[in-house]
Amino acid sequence: MWSRREAGAARGEAGGAQPRRAWGRRGLAPRRRRAPGLRSFADYFGRLSRARRELPPAPPSPPRPPAEDISPRDVFIAVKTTKKFHKARLELLLDTWISRNRDMVRDGDRDGWAVPRNVINTNCSAAHSRQALSCKMAVEYDKFIESGRKWFCHVDDDNYVNVRMLVKLLSSYPHTQDIYIGKPSLDRPIQATERISENKMHPVHFWFATGGAGFCISRGLALKMSPWGARVPWAFGGHFMSTAEKIRLPDDCTIGYIIESVLGVKLIRSNLFHSHLENLHQVPKSEIHKQVTLSYGMFENKRNSIHMKGAFSVEEDPSR
Repeated sequence: MWSRREAGAARGEAGGAQPRRAWGRRGLAPRRRRAPGLRSFADYFGRLSRARRELPPAPPSPPRPPAEDISPRDVFIAVKTTKKFHKARLELLLDTWISRNRDMVRDGDRDGWAVPRNVINTNCSAAHSRQALSCKMAVEYDKFIESGRKWFCHVDDDNYVNVRMLVKLLSSYPHTQDIYIGKPSLDRPIQATERISENKMHPVHFWFATGGAGFCISRGLALKMSPWGARVPWAFGGHFMSTAEKIRLPDDCTIGYIIESVLGVKLIRSNLFHSHLENLHQVPKSEIHKQVTLSYGMFENKRNSIHMKGAFSVEEDPSR
């Protein structure tokens, strides 16, 4: 006859490591642990600013052969902005990469500004709150679904998009398959709490691609985020905001929650996407032309941008 310790060891050898359990008077009872999570929107940004670590560079891999032939017209790019940055940021984009790709770009918000026809007023709050950010992402997602295009890509108004390299990257994946590609800003999966009911919570953890660097979703996967005939779709028709409230996290986290935690599709990491949350000085000058997105801003209280020689001063072009 085996002792309890011997039986436990046998189970471990047969089925791998088992969760630790505590013996009580009435038998085997699991230990309850409170999953660590983020309590507020401020905690999320606080964690990024206090303890941001550079992710280790992905090992070089051979280029993927094209899976399908796509053009810029197959890609829907949503640029999230607000009235506050129309002059300082959006005009810079309109003069650079957007000027050559107006048919594939949608911007928000219009809000009384004389801008091209593809700028959309989302009617969302101008505040930088998780509710306002999720409101804008909900509009972006709905507009993409209505567009019929093959790929949905989200970027911020401080991103420069290398459209040629973006199209080349996306052509490596079939748009009908489940593809979620971008770059995490954390070095571990985010931990959150999912609200099941008024009095029931459930811990969840998942990877997400930071919206500050940009990310892309295939149409095949985007349609699964709001399955036809579902009683409560997770994203379409404004339901994205309800899903965001369920986990009380911002828009890019909610995208990751739906795709990784709900649908079980893993994020494809790409070091070709860049945000102002990383040290942009580390991007090799010889590789700049191969990147999909670049950014600029402040990092650890220092100016953070791609150093490039040119005829423009920092005042004329603050992005480099």
